[in-house]
Amino acid sequence: MLDRLRRLHPFQTPDARRLALLFAIVYFAQGMWYVPNQTITIVLKDRGFSAGDVAVFFSITTIPWLIKPVYGLISDFVPLWGRRRKSYLLLTSALAAGAGAILALVADHSYGRLAIFFTIMGLGLAFTDVLVDALMVENGRPRGLTGAFQSVQWAAIYTASVLVGLLGGHLAEKRDLHTGFAIAACFPLISFLMTALAITEGPVPADREAFRKTLTAIRGALRERDVWVVAGFIFFWTFSPSFGPALIYYQTDVLKFSQHFIGLLGSLAAIAAVVGAFVYAPLSRRVPLRTLINLAIGIGVAGTLAYLGYRDWISALVIDIAFGCIGMITQLAFLDLAAKSCPRRVEATFFALLMSVFNGGVQGSQIVGGYLYDWLGYTPLIFISTGMTALAWFLVPLVKIDRIDAKARAEAATSV
Repeated sequence: MLDRLRRLHPFQTPDARRLALLFAIVYFAQGMWYVPNQTITIVLKDRGFSAGDVAVFFSITTIPWLIKPVYGLISDFVPLWGRRRKSYLLLTSALAAGAGAILALVADHSYGRLAIFFTIMGLGLAFTDVLVDALMVENGRPRGLTGAFQSVQWAAIYTASVLVGLLGGHLAEKRDLHTGFAIAACFPLISFLMTALAITEGPVPADREAFRKTLTAIRGALRERDVWVVAGFIFFWTFSPSFGPALIYYQTDVLKFSQHFIGLLGSLAAIAAVVGAFVYAPLSRRVPLRTLINLAIGIGVAGTLAYLGYRDWISALVIDIAFGCIGMITQLAFLDLAAKSCPRRVEATFFALLMSVFNGGVQGSQIVGGYLYDWLGYTPLIFISTGMTALAWFLVPLVKIDRIDAKARAEAATSV
């Protein structure tokens, strides 16, 4: 029995375990960026902003997450102090910590100041995210561990989200933005220290031949059909109009939940998401990716419809916890598809491109969802979201998932 459990463990070598620990710590620190979000939402609501307006605010502050390929290109083409990843990680972690510290110290949190410095903080974290994802793809694909590494990353983010929910609810109840930003600013420093101590990267000469090879790899990748089809598929999946700030408005105005309870719901959903991440790790190595994608769409349809029963604190607990787990499994299936479709040598640029598409779809869905909630209400939003999610099934045959999956598995087998 113990031997069977050990075989299920995806990280069999010391090097794989070191990388998994590194990804977990950095992503936990990244997840703590969301501590002020609930407080920002409720403060803007108190100032008279609608659900759609608040969704627009968060879309502004996440613009750095939509241009992630730029960071990948910089990292792939221009080594800093002889390193493609480590040097940039140190710099961007410091930038995120500095912007958060400014927001923690300033006396007045005007809309403009919030937008500017929260966006700068997001810039530092988005660049950090691209660099760590590049390390994940570069090290995960040869080992066949992209799904397992991403499970660790997202389990770490949602472990942080447990604290985000509890702290966020408490801070939102008190409208305490200063403490929220102070807490969020501390954690990029952890990424800084972890980068300095745990990442070993040899010097990369900034020579003309290396530049030419990278440029050739990018040109070849731009002609690959799979990358663009996967990008379109991911965008359609994530763009389905979602709740975002609209759910907080519904919880606050219609269900009369306190901010403490809303934060608790977020924490419990995050715990369930961690469970989902650990479930996906062994699944990703044993179940064909096409099967996982089809299951993800079906689960997404059922999970969205379940929100029709979101009427009191009991149903809120059941639905948020269940959807936290299954939502993580569906998300990781799509992220695994993105990682496996990335061309070699330019992993940072193209995984960043696909994640920008992912983030753009999410932000667009929240804006549309927020305004649909303002215009039509809660129930029509659920039906529209469910219908859009179901339409993703019709796109599956266009994405050569079996070919992408087989290619990645063959690459992993030849690298062993």
